[in-house]
Amino acid sequence: MKTINSLTNPQIRQLHKLHNKKYRDQMRKFLIEGYHLIEEAKEQNSLETVLITKEEDKIDGVKNILVSPEIISKLSQTKTPQQIIGVCNFFPEYPITGSRFLLLDDIQDPGNLGTLVRSALGFGIDRVILSPNSVDLYNDKFIRSTQGAIFKVKIIKMDILKAIYQLQNRLPIIGTSLNGRFLSDISPLSSYALVLGNEGQGINPQILNETDFNISIEMSPQLESLNVAIAGSIIMYQLSKRK
Repeated sequence: MKTINSLTNPQIRQLHKLHNKKYRDQMRKFLIEGYHLIEEAKEQNSLETVLITKEEDKIDGVKNILVSPEIISKLSQTKTPQQIIGVCNFFPEYPITGSRFLLLDDIQDPGNLGTLVRSALGFGIDRVILSPNSVDLYNDKFIRSTQGAIFKVKIIKMDILKAIYQLQNRLPIIGTSLNGRFLSDISPLSSYALVLGNEGQGINPQILNETDFNISIEMSPQLESLNVAIAGSIIMYQLSKRK
């Protein structure tokens, strides 16, 4: 097993550059941290290399490098890192196939995006389509907030309007609006494309013009609005639940 102890080792310096989106895009690789994420990535054949501080943490089927705890700390983006870091290849470009889609228009918060991806996995979404101006798909906080769901949900990054044009006439395009039909009045659907908008601005009006209908969640008038991740999860549950 290869061993690296120097913080200035060229390979370690290259991996450290993966904290920067520009270099991730160039190298088409990203870092993950922690035993759970490593296990999820390995199960989905996304893991290329692991950096470990103990030989007993060796993972079969991938390249293993024994490193010092100082190197783990250098590469980690958490305050108290677990002593294992993985290197993964970018995900492939998935086709727009399936019957249930979640379209996300300029979601900015990594935690919100992570929650939505987890809910998409839980409620049977076939593809998540993420607008180019949303959180970076390989953002560390986003990846950790998915708790491994990122390796099981097929995510496509593309213009939301272009995605809608491909899906129109195949299934209903559903938006969210304060003036929309109440969610409780909508029956579960076997196929749909749900559009959720930016945390502050909501759905772009151009996109909203392309929806077949819009829905709103009825709630106490004391509350002005729900967080997009909570609202999206509630809607996916209602639309996808079994009759």
